[in-house]
Amino acid sequence: MFNFLVIPLTVLGLTACSEPTASAVAQDNALEQAVQAESRQDTNKARDKFRNPQQTLAFFGIRPNMTVVEVSPGGGWYTEILAPYLKQDGLLYAAHFPADSSSGYYARSRQAFVERVTNDANFANIVVTEFAPFSETEIAPPGSADMVLTFRNLHNWYMNGGDEAVQNAFLQFYTALKPGGVLGVVDHRLPENRPDTDMASSGYMKENFAVAMAEAVGFELVERSEINSNPRDTADHPRGVWTLPPTLRLGDENRDTYSAIGESDRFTLKFVKPKTD
Repeated sequence: MFNFLVIPLTVLGLTACSEPTASAVAQDNALEQAVQAESRQDTNKARDKFRNPQQTLAFFGIRPNMTVVEVSPGGGWYTEILAPYLKQDGLLYAAHFPADSSSGYYARSRQAFVERVTNDANFANIVVTEFAPFSETEIAPPGSADMVLTFRNLHNWYMNGGDEAVQNAFLQFYTALKPGGVLGVVDHRLPENRPDTDMASSGYMKENFAVAMAEAVGFELVERSEINSNPRDTADHPRGVWTLPPTLRLGDENRDTYSAIGESDRFTLKFVKPKTD
């Protein structure tokens, strides 16, 4: 069941192998413009130094003519970049919380996002779908997406449903992607030498656990990146990842210390759905 709300390659002489093509330069410029756009909220832009959106999306290989699924977009932090970037030549599915969710928070979050799609010209042409790890709805038509992106979501699925929830999520992504399509994953990183039980409530996930869950449904790991790493983060804070900015759950207690650490240490993983499927 699919529930939704519809709101020339130039060769540069003998140096072509080492110099970017004209189309690649244009794509890079378009992504930079989307990141630097005045339409983005100032509070969101302030977090670019921690989230590195331009470098992250470039690492995943995004292009403006792609069909992209953003999973659990929340208030639209990444959507502010993706929507205008894909508006002309691509397509963006925003797989938000289910419309019939019994959670008041989920319902309010989805409603606020839908209102923004309706009223914000920069969010025009987004297709709002639904996602939950155990849902039977489709995040996009099967085999239609060039790229699926999830930013800091795995820990939520794991804390609410364990291994099965994470694996079910990855299976939905696999189904939505075309053969050769890319899955981009970013989440808070728990050191590999820590007990697995630390993933249960800390908000941090082991990178190799994420890889194993993705590979279990058929994905192949293409590359890891340290774009979003933060060596100052020890991942052992009293209120988990929410001890750090932007949440700062301890309030004024050791606020300067946690602010100096900055946002969490994060892994950035690029997977592909094999073309042989």
